[in-house]
Amino acid sequence: MIRHVVAWKLRTEDPAERAAQAAKVSADLGALREVVPSIVDLSIGPDVVGGGNWDVALVADFADRAGLDAYQTHPDHQAVAGYIRSVVSDRVAVDFEV
Repeated sequence: MIRHVVAWKLRTEDPAERAAQAAKVSADLGALREVVPSIVDLSIGPDVVGGGNWDVALVADFADRAGLDAYQTHPDHQAVAGYIRSVVSDRVAVDFEV
């Protein structure tokens, strides 16, 4: 099993805009559960504590590397990733075996 963990910092300084963007990122990525067959499990959400934390985080599990690759290249994921790239200032990710 491969666990894919990603966190994003949003570019905007406006709290209302940040909340709206974090909600959209979460909803759009969460919707991929229904369309990307290789997703075994997926958790996503905006930060609820604030402060110096990152704004949105995702944890997704795939049976193997091929499943992760299928997710990353899936057209619906690519569309969501395009929006995410337009609103984030930084991204951190790690993929590891569980």
